[in-house]
Amino acid sequence: MSSFTHLDDQGRVRMVDVTDKKPSVRVAVAGCRVMMKPETLNMISDQKVKKGNVLETARIAGIMAAKRTSELIPMCHPLNLTHIQVDFELDETISCIGIEASVRTIDQTGVEMEALTAVSAAALTIYDMCKSYDREMTITDIQLLEKSGGKSGTYKRGDTV
Repeated sequence: MSSFTHLDDQGRVRMVDVTDKKPSVRVAVAGCRVMMKPETLNMISDQKVKKGNVLETARIAGIMAAKRTSELIPMCHPLNLTHIQVDFELDETISCIGIEASVRTIDQTGVEMEALTAVSAAALTIYDMCKSYDREMTITDIQLLEKSGGKSGTYKRGDTV
């Protein structure tokens, strides 16, 4: 059982002990897409959604979610995040909003979960603010795009969104 880092020798769940790891600069970038009807995308880009500015609200939600990841994901360590950025790209050709989050820290463990949580919360916020117009919106392709720092080094996804 000890080959799983979140299980002890008796198979009980535990938080990984990072006490002996040295702090280093760690960065993670995650992305996802929200597919929607063209009319919904136009309402968002023209700021015609009754609930307010969808993208700025989603940006704030993503930032807040990244900061609270350890409260949502049971085995995540609480981290001192030094930077969070959430960006959007509207693509009219396929009627979607691409979301990308970059998270940075100087710590003993990585920030992949924080970046993934940020894009997820931003996407859910877009859905929440626009569901009365388009219940068929689909959140897709939630994925780690790249990460750097720590013992495992750098990772960059080959087939990015």
